[in-house]
Amino acid sequence: MYQFLEQTVDRYMTHEVKTVSSEVAMNELNDLFASDDFNAYPVVDQLEVVGLVTKFDFLKCFALTLTSMVPRYDELMKRTVSDVMIHEFIYVSATTKLVRVLQLMVEHRLRSIPVMGTGQHLDGIIAREDIMRALRDCTRGA
Repeated sequence: MYQFLEQTVDRYMTHEVKTVSSEVAMNELNDLFASDDFNAYPVVDQLEVVGLVTKFDFLKCFALTLTSMVPRYDELMKRTVSDVMIHEFIYVSATTKLVRVLQLMVEHRLRSIPVMGTGQHLDGIIAREDIMRALRDCTRGA
């Protein structure tokens, strides 16, 4: 277990990250979630990360509240990612310790966290599965 305490994000993150533009329509986003089986996409415009969109953000559009009337399904599906994405999100760097990532995931119930470099540049993403793989790697034979 001590080995896990020293591991950093760069060893376990996914470097090739699929992203979406803020102009992607909700119906296309729905199709992407279904085909890729991802929980979240970083939102990138002009090579800069401007937000994060998750399945939860998608589903919030359809939640009924006492103060709002839900538009028709077709109208909701014409909305774009920019209408529902999170502008302020938690991210880590490639040198962040995995124990810190684990803490953030548990505290905030996150499934994945973008890995950011300088100038809002997306370096990768780290997911729950990556943390679980690191734990397995570090505790084998212990």
